[in-house]
Amino acid sequence: MIPYSVLDAAPVTEGSTPSESFERSLKLARHAEALGYKRYWLAEHHNMPGIASAAIAVLIGHIAGGTSTIRVGAGGVMLPNHAPLQVAEQFGTLASLYPGRIDLGLGRAPGTDGATAHALRRYFDGADTFPSDVEELLHYFHPVKPGQTVQAVPGAGLDVPVWLLGSSLFSAQLAGALGLPFAFASHFAPTMTEEALIRYRQDFRPSKYLAEPYVILALNVVAADSRAEARRLFTTLQQVFVSVIRGNPGLIPPPVDDIEAFWTPQEKAMVEQSLSYAIVGDAADVHEGIMAFAAKHRPDELMLSGTIFDHAAHRHSFTLAARAFTDNA
Repeated sequence: MIPYSVLDAAPVTEGSTPSESFERSLKLARHAEALGYKRYWLAEHHNMPGIASAAIAVLIGHIAGGTSTIRVGAGGVMLPNHAPLQVAEQFGTLASLYPGRIDLGLGRAPGTDGATAHALRRYFDGADTFPSDVEELLHYFHPVKPGQTVQAVPGAGLDVPVWLLGSSLFSAQLAGALGLPFAFASHFAPTMTEEALIRYRQDFRPSKYLAEPYVILALNVVAADSRAEARRLFTTLQQVFVSVIRGNPGLIPPPVDDIEAFWTPQEKAMVEQSLSYAIVGDAADVHEGIMAFAAKHRPDELMLSGTIFDHAAHRHSFTLAARAFTDNA
């Protein structure tokens, strides 16, 4: 059975607060743990009213502290926003508190707009130093050598699995060259999925971190007891993508009965292209869709995403998705 995991961004729905979002994320993580999901990853975003996962290390600690066995991690930390030493210290602390359960995924994008990226790291000129920043961060997890001037405390000598994340070919090639596991954002960058997988697997060099390539693919899944209800729930995510296109992202909206009245034909085409790797339907549809996706791309693991307004419906969607894996075991 292929491992299955959860990608969350601590969404803030209309009428709720970040505090309530964090409570819902913890409940979802506990639910996922009980259902056999392997990981629960959170994604760093900034200056987005509908996403509360800005202080990602703090939130990971909240989720890890409220669960027992599921791996918890960053999917990911946007490294251009941070000094590598600080990230090593933060995740060294998390790994010390929750041994054997913390993952560190690294992304090259800022996870926000240009003005906010400048506010986060005022003297940073861009992501061109990402490869060297990754190697510097990896170095801080190595055992301390005699005479080493700077070390991560805690962090040095700890086993913190580092992943590279990507939505293009750059990180796929870098992950392969460094011999690191790779997670690809196929849930919003579907057109690059196949080529990124090929590049990563072709360029992979065995390392002390990993003997063989290991890749996670992200997939949007919105499941409900009926196809009609699943399609209605899916309109929340469709509206979110339209708001990004329009340049006015806000709180996560409730579903609508008529999505066609909400978007323009051009917006519809753009959203449908971005969300072409989305499985929406009842239990049978989800089982068939997940198995077909896995058979086509042969990932080592799938990470499921899916923004749903109602928390009970969100939990139920992940329940139905889990059955797609366990029923095929």
